[in-house]
Amino acid sequence: MPRILVIDDDAAIAEIVCINLEMAGYEVNQSPDGIQGQAMAIQIQPDLIVLDLMLPKVDGYTVCQRLRRDERTSDIPILMLTALSQTQNKVEGFNAGADDYLTKPFEIEELLARVRALLRRTDRIPQAAKHSEILNYGELTLVPERFEAIWRGATIKLTHLEFELLHCLLQRHGQTVSPSDILREVWGYDPDDDIETIRVHIRHLRTKMEPDPRRPKYIKTIYGAGYCLELQNDREEEKSSVS
Repeated sequence: MPRILVIDDDAAIAEIVCINLEMAGYEVNQSPDGIQGQAMAIQIQPDLIVLDLMLPKVDGYTVCQRLRRDERTSDIPILMLTALSQTQNKVEGFNAGADDYLTKPFEIEELLARVRALLRRTDRIPQAAKHSEILNYGELTLVPERFEAIWRGATIKLTHLEFELLHCLLQRHGQTVSPSDILREVWGYDPDDDIETIRVHIRHLRTKMEPDPRRPKYIKTIYGAGYCLELQNDREEEKSSVS
């Protein structure tokens, strides 16, 4: 039975969330503040954390960053739950290390759908390892057991989301993948109009893979259409220089 830790100081909302998660078959623990929540996460090692942003003592952004820096909790998926709905708030949440972001007020069914998608996507054996799919192309090799990529001879540590996003693009190497397809395949729920979620994680991948993330050579934005992974630029340049 998956264990979920809910960190939220709003007693009424926390109770609703906990009751519905328990009714859905999850084991649930709850904390009313960030300091205790971080300690509980380290102690009980939950399968998922539902984290509010507006917390007493330590805010949710800081808690998320601390959990990501601690190797004991760095791989636990985090769903941020907050009344802050501005795009910048979402960007800050993803930059802090959140896997998904749900804005209050929300429907319980949507919360449960996000939880199911997160647990399914962040299984210790990712989807890429469960199927006969492409795991390497040119100088890129994905290592699903460790959520790593071997890229141009160097090992890159990826988050669950970064791994699944890179895998999604790799399956369609050289083709443009639309934001709706990425959201559906990587995030596991029906797409909406907010693609900032994808943009943040694309930027993170570019930081790890591109010589100059501001001028991407490999993970390209196809404006108005989506994203495309192209890995042969250097080889083509070498052929051009030889000729």
